[in-house]
Amino acid sequence: MTPIALTIACLLVVTLGYAGMCAAAPFGPCRTCRGFGFEMKTDRKGRLMRGKNCRRCKATGRRIRIGRWIFNRAQRLYREGTR
Repeated sequence: MTPIALTIACLLVVTLGYAGMCAAAPFGPCRTCRGFGFEMKTDRKGRLMRGKNCRRCKATGRRIRIGRWIFNRAQRLYREGTR
């Protein structure tokens, strides 16, 4: 195979893998709180404590994946355009 065909095949595999992951698990862990739902703080002795609720994910610990967000937006536009 030529390098261009190999590159296209690799990109196709990565794209289909990400699309499958977005379909199977549309939510991923929040990047700010790492899926805890709250930030971790340390007290004066250096021990970990629970901090404030995460504002980014509203204390759920989950966020919607970018691919799923794009799919939902395209689906909503299609639905609203065909009414």
